Amino acid sequence: MTFASLGLHDALTRAVSDAGYENPTEVQARAIPPAMEGRDLRVSSSTGSGKTASFVLPALERILAARGDNTKRRDKGMTGPRVLVLAPTRELAQQVAKAATDYGRHVQGLRVVTVVGGVPYGAQLKALRGPVDILIATPGRLIDHVQSGKALLQHVEMLVLDEADRMLDMGFIDDINFIASQLPEQRQTVMYSATFAGHVGRLADELLRDPLSVDVASHTDTHENIEQRLHWADDLTHKNALLDHLLTGREVEQAVVFTSTQIDADRLADRLGEMGHSVAALHGGMPQGRRNRVLNGLRNRQLRVLVATDVAARGIDVPTISHVINFGLPMKAEDYVHRIGRTGRAGRSGLAVTLAERRDVVMIKRIQQFTTQTIPVATVEGLEPRQPEPRIYPGRPDGGSRGGKPFGKGKSFGGPRREGFDRGPRREGGFQPRGEGFESQRGERFAAPREGFAPRPEGSGHFGGPRPEGRFERRPEGAFSRQGDGNRHHGAPRDRSPFERPQGPGGFDRSGERPAGRGGRFGERQGDRGGFSAERGSRGPRRDGDWER
Repeated sequence: MTFASLGLHDALTRAVSDAGYENPTEVQARAIPPAMEGRDLRVSSSTGSGKTASFVLPALERILAARGDNTKRRDKGMTGPRVLVLAPTRELAQQVAKAATDYGRHVQGLRVVTVVGGVPYGAQLKALRGPVDILIATPGRLIDHVQSGKALLQHVEMLVLDEADRMLDMGFIDDINFIASQLPEQRQTVMYSATFAGHVGRLADELLRDPLSVDVASHTDTHENIEQRLHWADDLTHKNALLDHLLTGREVEQAVVFTSTQIDADRLADRLGEMGHSVAALHGGMPQGRRNRVLNGLRNRQLRVLVATDVAARGIDVPTISHVINFGLPMKAEDYVHRIGRTGRAGRSGLAVTLAERRDVVMIKRIQQFTTQTIPVATVEGLEPRQPEPRIYPGRPDGGSRGGKPFGKGKSFGGPRREGFDRGPRREGGFQPRGEGFESQRGERFAAPREGFAPRPEGSGHFGGPRPEGRFERRPEGAFSRQGDGNRHHGAPRDRSPFERPQGPGGFDRSGERPAGRGGRFGERQGDRGGFSAERGSRGPRRDGDWER
């Protein structure tokens, strides 16, 4: 099958040929024809499968068809975009915009606008004036423009949700619903997601009308062009030594090293830079201009190593990346698939290496369960771990080392009863089953009063009746009182706590009050608090606005 056989416009087939593509991928062959017919789609495909072109090309086809029908926006006085694409991150939005520009290079007067956070508003406001063919946006910044009246969405004919699962994971569910409420009801909606289970499936049911499901690939693919390895490290020093060994190899063309946090990315990039690597960090805490320069340096091969967080796992499309190294493990197992998908693109082969410590056993097991594959364990000569390789048991959900039956399905917790271990007979009166004579036994047990207690008199509000004479003595003056100053040590004088420290910096004085400046909110003195007062634990007046979100 060729792109021409899909029924695309000549301008689009020429642009695809100029980009170096001859035959469509599976997701493109299955999604483009129904999308061109106006069907709603729910598409599930793995990263690197060509899914961006599978919705960009039908969007461009819709624009060309509208122009061929002499329904130009300028002639009708229409404003706002005809096609709206929502993406979770700035990098992914820019990647979609680049694909739309490349495939629409032969479409005369094509206007593609990108609206993302982290950049000044002025240029975006100028770009939103007048007709727009394709608008690619992140939900947060788009809502800002919609609420200010600068982004008009009443003429959107096609809505694309790219990486819908990622957007919902980032908390954009309310933003997506708000944006969808601003669009015409008679529109085409296309959703792309790694999975349509749970909240993603419910969102698809709300937004799509009689959708066609296209399930091309899943997270259980074998990634035949990506070799995966797992190296166990004893500690951070051992992990750094393994990373240095990998990056000094001649076979490394370009590498992406993933960390768990932004601080780790900055620190690791600084360390690698001191060693002489051409390296830069990429994470969500950087200004958008700097992030653009880093990505351009990676595409222009000015950078050999990129240290990034998961913000880059779904927005980097650089074919020359030969290695992906998981220095810090992802928070979710599905992010592992997107990470390793940064290599092995455009028909090339790649290597994905994971550096894990013993504390990462649980996440390693989750990744292997999610991908239904076992990551082969490898070692480096001279850098072998001193500790034995952790065992990952498939029977326990937490990746622990105890075998046996799952909890709740056997007679003992954590597995069969150990040899020689016997619970022994149950203690008399303890957890006996309710058999015959239970009510009579119960009656006999509570019929006779306990020794030292008189029977409860009729109408008495005292459990057990009055106290026997001489059994309880009056507590001496100064002993513990529940209504006292909070000292719970029985028999201690009321004016002195057994836990009292000498009064001084950081200590407590005799009144039980904390020193000024301790126990309140940051930068606030104790006397300014509107919460609990120091006197007998009573609550003082609530300050205006206190404890408000």
